[in-house]
Formats: sequence, structure tokens, C-alpha cells
Amino acid sequence: MEGRDVRGHYEELAAEYDEHWVYDPGYVPWMSGRIVEALGLGRTDRIADIGSGTGLFAREVVRQVQPQHPVLCVDPSAAMLLRLGSPPPPGLTPVVASAEDLAEGRASLPYKELDAMWLKESVHHVADPAHTLRGLADRLAPGGRMLVVMLPASIRYPLFAAALARFEELQPDPTTIEEHLRAAGLEASLTHVEHELRIDRSKYFGMVRARYMSLLSTFTDSEIEKGIEEMRVAHPEPVLVFPDQFAFILGKRGGEG
Repeated sequence: MEGRDVRGHYEELAAEYDEHWVYDPGYVPWMSGRIVEALGLGRTDRIADIGSGTGLFAREVVRQVQPQHPVLCVDPSAAMLLRLGSPPPPGLTPVVASAEDLAEGRASLPYKELDAMWLKESVHHVADPAHTLRGLADRLAPGGRMLVVMLPASIRYPLFAAALARFEELQPDPTTIEEHLRAAGLEASLTHVEHELRIDRSKYFGMVRARYMSLLSTFTDSEIEKGIEEMRVAHPEPVLVFPDQFAFILGKRGGEG
């Protein structure tokens, strides 16, 4: 499997996407809670999840916050957004669009301005992050907040060596994203959160085979199988335990909401 673009990767992954994120029943509520806390979300906020995928985290944010306005699930993959349900739940509104579409004003939204938005593990798919983040910042209301959630520049996942090396080649530095938010006129800060993952070894190998991380789509089938064999030798334990650390880059627009 070579040369698959990002959208194609997620179109194929859509049907089983949620399975790759519910291996730890506490993970989605934990991450969603951290997003709610970082953005200071309230019931009157107009909110968007940029790169929402199946709405896994947006759904949990709605459960925790119970906002008066539906959370916008913005994603370029129609297949992903179909997983919201037909019709989608009352608290979620799907918007088939990319971050670039939203930044350039090409996406039609029910809200003229947004009070809060987050991009979870999607900023590395943006071709020109500085330009796109500036455009997204322009969609914020006075006092609005933008949160970029991303993996750090290096990770301690039990992946094969070539995958870890490629991750470091492709992953943007969180400090660079922080600089982009400042350049967009936002007050920016960078913090980190960490969650310990415990995953059955065979389950994790299956996730790698299914290319649950987009970087794995850059490897051929034979390279993936070779990598899994490398992982079998390096990790004979039945349950893999490793830290999942995230950078939280928060940007705040001046003025009163």
C-alpha cells in the first residue's frame, strides 16, 4: 500500500476508526475533559472540532458541557462524518470541509464567529500551518479560544524503529505551532498532558496493521509486517504499557466574549 493520500487513508479507516480509540475506556472521557478544561468551554459557546473524524471527542464534549448550540464537526472525509449517524445527534452538526476550507472562508457555517475550536492531531495534515491557523484565528469571536492538540516531536510508542524515525521526520514541533498562533495575533501558551495506555499486545499489533496512525500509511504491506515482527521481538509482554503525551497549544483572542 503506497501513495495513499491522507483523505483516502481516513476514508478507508472510517468504519473501524472508533475501535482504535476505545481500547482504553477511560481515554476518550479523559482527553475530552482536558479539552473542555483547556478551552474553558461553557454552555453558550459556539464550538467547532476541526478535523473531527467520527466525532468521537466532540460527542463526549457535548455530554460533558451540554452546550446550547450544536458542536460543529468539521472534517474533509464524508465517510468519517457519516459515522456520526443519520441523522446526526442533536448536539452535533457535520460540516464536510477541511481546515483550509474553513480558514479561507470556503465552508458555510451556521455561526458567523466561533467562541472556541480545537484541532486534535490534525495540524500535521495542514500544508501551510501558519497561513491556515491565521485564517482560523480570524474566525474567532472576541475572547475566542483555539486549542491545537498534537503529539510531541518524539514519542515513546512501542512501534518499530522505522515508524518512530518517520514520525520524527514528519511531525511539526509544538513550539513552532505556538509561534504560528502568536503570529496570528493570539495570546499563546504551550503545556503538556500525559495519559498511561495499557493495550493488549495482539490488539495493538492489529491497530498497526490497520494503520491507525496516518504515518503508517506511508509504509507498504510488507514493511508493516516486517515492522510488526520487529515489535514482537522487542515487546514479548502480553500487555503493552506506555505513556501517551500530548502538547496543548492554546491561543486566545483579545477582547470580551
